[in-house]
Amino acid sequence: MIALIQRVSEASVKVDGETVGEIQKGLLVLLGVEKEDDEVKAKRLVERVLGYRIFEDDAGKMNLNVQQAGGSVLVVSQFTLPADTKKGTRPSFSKGADPKDAELWYDYFSSRCRETGITTENGRFAADMKVSLVNDGPVTFWLQV
Repeated sequence: MIALIQRVSEASVKVDGETVGEIQKGLLVLLGVEKEDDEVKAKRLVERVLGYRIFEDDAGKMNLNVQQAGGSVLVVSQFTLPADTKKGTRPSFSKGADPKDAELWYDYFSSRCRETGITTENGRFAADMKVSLVNDGPVTFWLQV
């Protein structure tokens, strides 16, 4: 399971012109699900994402996680993250989970975020989404379990 996380001052997702999820300060999480992903990996990735200290404290150091910083989370499914791009000019998606499993783990990841008390918004799984964001920094990290 892969999370590309971006510290944002705002982010939103639209489907067919309708806003389906939006946050102010927080994390935009682009989530890719791989074939071998399971509950253990999903739980661990939630812990890593929510615990990752990428928000500034009073001294200007990246010492706070999203909850400590008073932020929210916007989770967007991103089936292209597990793509194999090592050869050729066309990505291979053979590492990605089947859509049914991917949706299950995407929903599970989001619900685990909510269970921690952090405001969590979502995109719409498998939809053609338009994602807008203001990356704060810019600060972007790739987390994988």
